[in-house]
Amino acid sequence: MVQKAERVVTNRSSRGKPVGNVTRGTTNPNRMRRLDRWLAGPQAWRLRRSADPLVVDLGYGASPATAVELFERLRAVRPDVRVCGIEIEPERVRAAKSLERPGLSFHNGGFELPVPGNPVFVRAFNVLRQYEEADVRGIWELVQGRLAPDGLFIDGTCDEIGRRSAWIALDAKRPLSLTMSVRFGSFVLPSEIAERLPKALIHRNVPGERIHTLLQAMDRAWLESAPLAPFGNRQRWTAMCRALLDGGWPVQDGPSRWRLGELTVGWEAVAPG
Repeated sequence: MVQKAERVVTNRSSRGKPVGNVTRGTTNPNRMRRLDRWLAGPQAWRLRRSADPLVVDLGYGASPATAVELFERLRAVRPDVRVCGIEIEPERVRAAKSLERPGLSFHNGGFELPVPGNPVFVRAFNVLRQYEEADVRGIWELVQGRLAPDGLFIDGTCDEIGRRSAWIALDAKRPLSLTMSVRFGSFVLPSEIAERLPKALIHRNVPGERIHTLLQAMDRAWLESAPLAPFGNRQRWTAMCRALLDGGWPVQDGPSRWRLGELTVGWEAVAPG
């Protein structure tokens, strides 16, 4: 599968070259804050327990700002964290080199992860969105093969300023969950997050697919929670999450995360049919 992934993704057969394609690279400061908050929150135990606190920001884009932010946020969890920003475009790496410091470095490469060690977290945000859906599984497996014990690969997408984000978390063996995180006031219906679903799901928002069923259930629960609107969207979103949980959806975490505009469900609830 790895060999197939390299062929599909890069159309290059020679060894030693980065695995992947140059992407648009658009980014903005603070764009990844919702994911960073999740990594430094309910997933922080993975970093605390690790013998080697290595984190990879894969495909950080034309500006290294979000890689620097990730480093600074995770230092609060592990002061000895090592964040490696990886970009397939050499000029982007050269531009970032001046920001290197102990614990933060930048490298030219792709999905092969050209850094020593096994990462606790690999973040690839707004990267696979620019690939074909058929390439996703092979890319996942390539990165999963490099993860540390208890490590996570995060494949996600967000809008230009981070108001709407969605990401899939995978361990070394399988996808674990889908998280959707939104800024209150940035939507009318929760299903508007559909435009920011990761590549593995974005084309599956059609009747008969699990992700479509979930988004419709979110909308119904949101509308049914309208009487709570005078108390604020935070209360209304929390009620929506509670209704989904009570309705049998495998909702994870709890009110402390829901109040942030976040909803995480087990992968089995949204896996493509």
